[in-house]
Amino acid sequence: MGTTFTNQNSIQEEIKSRLKSGNVRYHLVQNRLSSSLLSKNLKTKIYRTIILSVVLYGCETWPLTTREERRLMLAEKWVLRRKCGPKRDEVAGESRKQNNGELNDLYSSPNIIRVIKSRRLSWADHVARMRRGEVYTELW
Repeated sequence: MGTTFTNQNSIQEEIKSRLKSGNVRYHLVQNRLSSSLLSKNLKTKIYRTIILSVVLYGCETWPLTTREERRLMLAEKWVLRRKCGPKRDEVAGESRKQNNGELNDLYSSPNIIRVIKSRRLSWADHVARMRRGEVYTELW
């Protein structure tokens, strides 16, 4: 899975690489995510396990700027719009793209930025425990 470092300590190339990998995974499961035979809950699980896990690999150490947060949010909304499909307007009899509010209502999980912040807090807690000498070992 690898991580990309630059000499300017910029995370932009890493995020670009992660989004590209997530896009590849999306295209592998595209037919399933757009299928009307699968429930929205199952599609959400597919998204979180196959696509989101690849995109967020190593995110605990990312120093995100507003620009990078926006780029991640746009990528997430893009996938969610394809997962949820168009909304049928019964009055006009037309289909239209769902807006962000409608997507947030349909996708009950926290957005990608909240997930990253939660993982960073968890990682910081782990590092703090290590500094106090509370090292946990697994029994084999």
